[in-house]
Amino acid sequence: MIDVVVMFFLLGLAAGLMRSDLKLPAALYESLAVFLLLAIGLKGGLGLAQQPILPLLPQLALVISLGAALTLFGFVVLKGVGRLNRADAASMAAHYGSVSVATYAVGVNWLSSRQIAFESQMVIFLAVMEIPAILVGIVLVRGMGKDTQWGKLAHETFLGKGVVLLLGGMAIGWAAGPEGLAPIKPLFFELFKGVLALFLLEMGLIVSRQLDEIKKRGAFILAFGVLMPLFSAALGLFCGLLLGLSLGGLTLLATLAASASYIAVPATMRLAVPEANPVISLAAVLGVTFPFNVVFGIPLYHRLASYFHGVF
Repeated sequence: MIDVVVMFFLLGLAAGLMRSDLKLPAALYESLAVFLLLAIGLKGGLGLAQQPILPLLPQLALVISLGAALTLFGFVVLKGVGRLNRADAASMAAHYGSVSVATYAVGVNWLSSRQIAFESQMVIFLAVMEIPAILVGIVLVRGMGKDTQWGKLAHETFLGKGVVLLLGGMAIGWAAGPEGLAPIKPLFFELFKGVLALFLLEMGLIVSRQLDEIKKRGAFILAFGVLMPLFSAALGLFCGLLLGLSLGGLTLLATLAASASYIAVPATMRLAVPEANPVISLAAVLGVTFPFNVVFGIPLYHRLASYFHGVF
């Protein structure tokens, strides 16, 4: 049976395709996103409060390398097979080398609803995997020269609201620990699924507005939007096995690798690579990859994780 939060996504998608006047206020959508980022950060911080930090450093190095490798692979495919120009290929590859908080949240909910545990450091992986893809994408277009505005780019990359909320929530959760978080637990932990459902309702409406662009762009965007996350998930599973993650951790790392950014990377690429056409990337990410991952991808990645976790 489809998860109830995914049903909200499908409701939004169906309403948008049928030209319904259903929509959420922009301020509410922003508020829901802030809530989810903080809640995810707090949960990760709570887990980190119960384990040492130093052993995580080699793991962080590996997932950073994973994000960079996915960006390079995506660039080669988009430029060589898709025949996109250099700016469009690099920008779109950065979207696919980065990660999606919403897809991660759906993955967490999918595992939690089935009582499948996962490592608390997954939220740190989520935060750090935003960054390497952006830097690699910029270097692919500009190279490293005098004209690169590294100060502005660093500000956009490291102090964007998504990273600040994730890392800030994680720091609060780590510092407060289980007892300190107890008074706010009913809000940020117990209401998580309901807020995620409302967020996905709006996401369904947003996705419905991308379908016309996909029709214009043809079969390549559709194929890339499905095949790239499958390849990325396989690489994520391989990295998860190297790290010795649990079944839930394997599923989440595969989900993270398969996801693609539609918030942090578009904002940064508009500043860094203004000649790239953002419509192409967003159509593929929001119109193809996000719904594929939410509806089909996460159960598939879990099935693959179950197989390889049993073998190795």
